Amino acid sequence: MPEPSPSPKRRGRLLRFGAACVVLSAVAGYAVVQYVSGGTGDPGCRVVSGDAGGATYEFSPEQAVNAATIAAVGTDRAMPERAVAIALATAIQESGLRNLAHGDRDSLGLFQQRPSQGWGTEQQVTDPAYAADVFYKHLAKVHDYAELPLTVAAQRVQRSGYPEAYAKHEQDAVLLAAALTGTSAATLTCDGRSRATAATGPAAVRAALTRDFGRGTLRQEGAKTGSQTGAGAGARKTSSAAAGVPLAETSGRVLTLPVSEDTTAGGRSVGERGWQLAHWAVANASALRIERVAYAGREWVSGNTDSRWRATGSTSAEAAGGSAAGGGADSVRIVTEQ
Repeated sequence: MPEPSPSPKRRGRLLRFGAACVVLSAVAGYAVVQYVSGGTGDPGCRVVSGDAGGATYEFSPEQAVNAATIAAVGTDRAMPERAVAIALATAIQESGLRNLAHGDRDSLGLFQQRPSQGWGTEQQVTDPAYAADVFYKHLAKVHDYAELPLTVAAQRVQRSGYPEAYAKHEQDAVLLAAALTGTSAATLTCDGRSRATAATGPAAVRAALTRDFGRGTLRQEGAKTGSQTGAGAGARKTSSAAAGVPLAETSGRVLTLPVSEDTTAGGRSVGERGWQLAHWAVANASALRIERVAYAGREWVSGNTDSRWRATGSTSAEAAGGSAAGGGADSVRIVTEQ
């Protein structure tokens, strides 16, 4: 005898249940893709290839801050750009460039490092500067890591259950590394929309610079060359090359960072150092309420619809010596909202 067909009411419930399952599956799939890729529905920041018609990577202000920290710690350690790309690809895969307070078993932070496996305390591995520093410490022990395929180098450090996963983020990581180490000029922008934060003004920018780059970037009065740079930096030390660098200057809402051969690290040029600092400031614009950044005759202004770097109108002579508007080749000028 055939089964009785369900009533119209029951059929309606089944259809609604099925539709709900489809929607939830789609949302879950989208969330997984966004988490792994590092993308968001409202990215706010983007980095573009220095080549016309090249690749583009979009990401959120939160992810931009973390990526800038990873790059800054790497250059403070005098690690090459390839190392920074490896670190960024690893963090994109492990956390989507987010400082996670959860993970598989006791995995935490940007790199999903496990305190039980000797990576540090819970507090340390969820400090982005510490997490990046200890990643580079392990990467530096990998023989010829710069010559290895990116996914192989990353896996030698991470010992992941998915050893091939890092490879799919290589293009994005290389793009980010070029901008955040300064080898690609005027390629990172953010919309700069301010977030609710207590960290404002030049003092907050100084504190964040010291956190990521070490005291050598600012040469704060009383800082000692070669001293450790706080709990978040682990064994990282300021470079002796920073000795004698003039103090960063603060005037009202303006912080001016000197850029010279004495401020570079890891064999980078003055221009690369300048663009690294300028891109770092843009990446931190939302978190630190930075209004504008100027370097080498170009300026980024928060809130522009296209968020592009634009010429300041300085002559080449002014760009060489530093114009009144800031943005000369000898300094990076950061203006905060308050």
